[in-house]
Amino acid sequence: MIEKFRDPMSALTHLIGAVLSVIGTIAMLILITVEKEVNALTLTSVLAFGLGLIALYTTSFTYHAIHGSPEKIIRMKKTDHSMIFLLIAGSYTPFCLLCLTGVTRVALMSAIWAVAVIGVLMMVFWINMPRWLNTGLYIFMGWFALFALKPLYDALPTGGFVFLLLGGIMYTVGGVMYGLKKPNIWPEFGFHEVFHVFVMMGSLCHYYAVFRYILMPA
Repeated sequence: MIEKFRDPMSALTHLIGAVLSVIGTIAMLILITVEKEVNALTLTSVLAFGLGLIALYTTSFTYHAIHGSPEKIIRMKKTDHSMIFLLIAGSYTPFCLLCLTGVTRVALMSAIWAVAVIGVLMMVFWINMPRWLNTGLYIFMGWFALFALKPLYDALPTGGFVFLLLGGIMYTVGGVMYGLKKPNIWPEFGFHEVFHVFVMMGSLCHYYAVFRYILMPA
């Protein structure tokens, strides 16, 4: 079956990611319904994070799987790359809304979503920007949390903070590999597929931090 995909291994990795994202989002919704009093902040956090995961992995799978005209592939590429910005912003949302308070919460949420919108517009209108630039934007946006490192450290249990940082490291390593176009392990599994795997590991780290240390009762 996967031989029919335009980019088989890249499509397969993020098909797995899409399935896991749907399951994970349902699990978060069940958890907050059963274990917590559902409020606007919690529901917004879960939906932003969960739908960000689903959108990124579903779009990425579709982009790498489909065949079509050059124009169709370019449209899907724009959508695929745009979803990265939305996933980063969606991943920040539960940490901002459920761990931070006051000015810090508002400032970080506003900044991260503003950059996400700018990033999406750049992908739509300048999809052929230099690789180093879009990779740098992803990494820069991903480490916005450094501006609220102390409040996040104070608010999160040690395990949650560790998995937050570990997820950022996984995303960053993957981004650097994508930017450098290395390593190429074998013909069917090159730097792009390795990048996909590191993105999935980053998502898993952040998902565990949110599910276990933010949503799950102590």
